[in-house]
Amino acid sequence: MPTNSEAKTCQWTNQAGALAAFAEFTGKTQSASHIKPLHWFVACRLVIEGGFDPADIVPRPPFRLERRAGRAPVLHYEPALAGGGERTVLGGLKTKNVDVVVTREGIGPVLAVSCKGVTGAFRNLTNRMEETIGECTNLHITYPALALGYLVLLRANRLVEAALDDAADVATEMEGAAEGAKTLAANDIAMTEGGEPVAGIVRFHNALRELVGRRGIRNDVSRYEAIGFGLVEMHGPQRSALLDSFPFSDSPLKLSDFFDTLYARYDERFVVSAPDLSRVTRRLEWDSTSPAFQLPNLDYSPRTSG
Repeated sequence: MPTNSEAKTCQWTNQAGALAAFAEFTGKTQSASHIKPLHWFVACRLVIEGGFDPADIVPRPPFRLERRAGRAPVLHYEPALAGGGERTVLGGLKTKNVDVVVTREGIGPVLAVSCKGVTGAFRNLTNRMEETIGECTNLHITYPALALGYLVLLRANRLVEAALDDAADVATEMEGAAEGAKTLAANDIAMTEGGEPVAGIVRFHNALRELVGRRGIRNDVSRYEAIGFGLVEMHGPQRSALLDSFPFSDSPLKLSDFFDTLYARYDERFVVSAPDLSRVTRRLEWDSTSPAFQLPNLDYSPRTSG
């Protein structure tokens, strides 16, 4: 586990690590410790896969790029350069602290991701839609070209009967796990015994579907460019992995499509539509031999020149 000082700065985190941190967290969610690793995963992925300069990202990922004339830059793992916090972005209605932001010098915020982790009280999910819509609208009013993503994780808590069956398996991993399984409130259940999401989860997913798919800067400012929705398994051998049965394969909220969609919207607006700025805005392609690619358990492909 990170020390107190380390917990304030961006750590190297892959998707599996971010999901495990969310699933295994047992403290108070007000600390945001259950979702901070997801911020770090997003920031790291925007560098390695996205080709963004780590110096342009808040929280600053633990990387350093080495530029070489006429050759692809080399990416190095450099924990001492990591930073923390959120970036305050000027909105049309109020300033907003956004979890992960890429800023281009002379242009402003160009890509941002807001992260949410929900551990229970699923019947109240749709009540959060006003906040979700408001954040998107607020930021797009001031920065209509901003490629904005919303990434939300929910715990796939199952009915108490199913949870009790698995409690013995996880008791040695988490103190009090069996007791926790016994006391899950009905409002905290995400999956039925048959493995189907409860009605509140489906309603929330369907509501988010109506908020995604913004393609051009003249489109509805209350829509996100990309939304990623994931249920994290809480029991059995697939614990801490993404549930693959929901969202369905045709859903626009599949987490597997989230980053590609954000990159596409960014390229359309800041590279293809602005060729005079492309020297500044074009995403980097790393040298395929970059030492940073040797980090353990890299679970996505780096953006390379070869």
